[in-house]
Amino acid sequence: MDKITCGPKMGVFLLSGGHFMIDFYNNFLPVLLPIIMVRMDMSLTMCGLLVMVLSITSNLFQPFFGYLFDKHNSSKIMVYAVALCGVFICFVGYVPNKPLLFLLCALLGVAVSAYHPLGTSLLGKVSDKVNMGRSVSFYVAGGNIGFALAPVVVVAFLERFALEDLPVLIIPGMLLATAYVLTNLWKLPSISSKATASSEETDFSTILKNRDVVRLNLAMGFRCWTHVSVVTFLPLLMQSKGLSAVMSGTLLGVFLAGSALGGLFGGELGDRTSHKKVMLYSLVLAIIPVVYFFNMPSANIFSVLSLFLAGALLMAPQPSSIVWTGRLMPQFIGVASGMMMGLCYAIGSIGAAVTAVLGDHIGLEVALLISIAPVVLSALMVYITPYDR
Repeated sequence: MDKITCGPKMGVFLLSGGHFMIDFYNNFLPVLLPIIMVRMDMSLTMCGLLVMVLSITSNLFQPFFGYLFDKHNSSKIMVYAVALCGVFICFVGYVPNKPLLFLLCALLGVAVSAYHPLGTSLLGKVSDKVNMGRSVSFYVAGGNIGFALAPVVVVAFLERFALEDLPVLIIPGMLLATAYVLTNLWKLPSISSKATASSEETDFSTILKNRDVVRLNLAMGFRCWTHVSVVTFLPLLMQSKGLSAVMSGTLLGVFLAGSALGGLFGGELGDRTSHKKVMLYSLVLAIIPVVYFFNMPSANIFSVLSLFLAGALLMAPQPSSIVWTGRLMPQFIGVASGMMMGLCYAIGSIGAAVTAVLGDHIGLEVALLISIAPVVLSALMVYITPYDR
């Protein structure tokens, strides 16, 4: 194996940068939906199905990719994933029909799904072990920041340029993929350093029989139902209230900025206190700002503050969930990451599709208010899961 040509800090920075770029491209769709919806005469339900396709392919496959990377060295995939994500989403302006639109979103999802568990697996190879919790938080925050900036960047871009000019935004992903090659990060082994003879005989079905892991995954899936619903439909709701596309995108950016902050500090607080407490308390507290905002959705200062707090509290459990699940199966870090950063979002995307259908029948505002119910279920499942310090 060729030696990497960067230190631990730069390695964590580059891997977090990959997470930034992957989630940056992955969050173009909510801002593009109002344009695509008009161009292709799509209903709200059809938009929900498109989001579900992207969410399922970008999330559901993550545990399986993680299992593959834990068993076989496939780190070169990171170069193609980061480089191609932008290609798939930035060419939607040239899509002539709905089937091809769905195909491009599915391919984007597969690339996103491949990078997440691989990046987490390689993080353990480049990070100082004593700062692993902090590195995970930084990695998670990188993705959250990219996710948060995407609506702001895309709205600003489309204010000056046409949708057909979007391929210009492919360039940063290509440059980062080149950096992986130049630093030899793409040649690091992805196989778990804690794999043992017994763990090599463990198959995926054995992992799924771990009740605590499954319970945590379902809990985070219910959390993601609310988070994905807000991210996907907030711009549509606010534009229906008479707000401009720029203001609607800005409000989404506020929610995602809160998410980035919650992801950054959630893991650190878990290391200092208890990962279970951080997850439980943040979920319970998240109910208040979500209910407040969707009872009176607007752009006043209190609504903006509630959106920020909602994002922070809904995302705070994620780093702790990754660390907690990783402790439950240390020989399968890739799978643990894939479940907490992928499979749970696939579950959430199915819930978001349900919210979309409800929105067509009872109104999007009421449907989004109802979407807080899964957070209550999430908190209950975290509460009943035993935690071993």
